[in-house]
Amino acid sequence: MLVDRRTFLRAAAGMFAPFELLAEPARKQIKITAVKALQLTGQPATILRIDTDAGISGYGPAHGTGPYVREVIAEFMSDQGSAKGLGLIGKDPLEIEVHHHNMFYAWAQRFRPMRVLSGMDIALWDLAGKILNEPVSKLLGGNFRDEIVCYSHCGHEGNFWSKEEWGPRAAALKNDPAGFKAFKVDLNDALGVIARQYVPSLGPIDVRKVALCYDLAREAFGPDYDIIVHGHNELDVSSAVRVAEAVEHIKPLWFEDPLAPRFSESWMALRRGTRIPILTGEDLELIEDALPFIQNQAVDCLQPDLVQSGGITGVRAIAQVAALYRMPVCLHNVSGLLLNLASQQFSAAVHNAPRMECARGSDKSPMARNNVPVIVNGKMRVHTAPGIGADLDDGYLKAHMAPGEVWWG
Repeated sequence: MLVDRRTFLRAAAGMFAPFELLAEPARKQIKITAVKALQLTGQPATILRIDTDAGISGYGPAHGTGPYVREVIAEFMSDQGSAKGLGLIGKDPLEIEVHHHNMFYAWAQRFRPMRVLSGMDIALWDLAGKILNEPVSKLLGGNFRDEIVCYSHCGHEGNFWSKEEWGPRAAALKNDPAGFKAFKVDLNDALGVIARQYVPSLGPIDVRKVALCYDLAREAFGPDYDIIVHGHNELDVSSAVRVAEAVEHIKPLWFEDPLAPRFSESWMALRRGTRIPILTGEDLELIEDALPFIQNQAVDCLQPDLVQSGGITGVRAIAQVAALYRMPVCLHNVSGLLLNLASQQFSAAVHNAPRMECARGSDKSPMARNNVPVIVNGKMRVHTAPGIGADLDDGYLKAHMAPGEVWWG
């Protein structure tokens, strides 16, 4: 099935119709006054903040150090070269589609720092929700679900070929208070190597190690838990096919990221060579990267990341096109409180987003005053606070700034 341009444009035009309707009365009433970044100690992401002349701020996550993120912000706001006129200062924060186009398409295409611009898009949606006093899920059209099925991760410690160690390892995961019912088990742990630092071609001994690891995992978890075979885009096609053959009988939920991230004929060769479900997408940027996977049905499920794939606006476009092919989208999500909050809002409002990734411990976040994610029986409850629900504790942030950081400097 190929989507013609008319069908795609018709689908795209309706993506944000609910938001446009809600936003119309508030247009041109508020202006953006600043875009700032703050890096914390022990955090996987720098925090972005977009301020307005109404005293309302929106938050989003960004990957990179505070100085790097601020450098990207300064270049985009510089009003020089291809950035001229694109900056957010003085602009209406509710013109999100315009800002998204300017950040990801109008600005220099040879320099597109995806993991900062995506965070700015998320912050704009958080800001819009606070301005309109609605959760982002409602701005996106309303909730298809009020709780999100989550899957999590197996740790990396110990011997993965030992039955004696797999018993307590699986028991600890099954007894996690959050009640997850699916876990990723890393292929590099099954091989006993560091991810992405091993030759991509596996021999018979390697494959036997893989088979033993996942056999023991299935035995330890039992039939009522799902297992994801978690790769890191490191294998060649023949090795990926051998791994798929070795684990097929344990009925994995997915074989994640077996091949290099971008689409190629290799993905189609793997598709023809295995019967187990395939998942990829955390490194895909915008609809352009995702489209060939969707149109060629190269995978069973896409796993974009809001902070790596274009923010809420960009990933919404991916999900909308994937829906035309009945392909699910399950968000990659391992980057802390703000990404958890944004991911739950997105997943609640997108029909073909039945699950999402979630790190263990995500329901404990000292940087939040309120709206810490609630996870019960492996499902994250969707909150109803405005925006993505970011309510941060300034006292905690001040006490945990990275060395050299100035308070929202």
